[in-house]
Amino acid sequence: MGDKKSFVLRLNPETFAAIEKWAQDEFRSVNGQLEYIISEALKKAKRMPKS
Repeated sequence: MGDKKSFVLRLNPETFAAIEKWAQDEFRSVNGQLEYIISEALKKAKRMPKS
């Protein structure tokens, strides 16, 4: 994967809390959980960039 690009993401408190809980359940940071969710969605949609 190379360099990572940062950006601001605004979430309502309820969504953030749900992602934070999910991340804790899977021993990930919130950032790591968001990367996982996005990666899985891209794979499912067959839009994952070729490495």
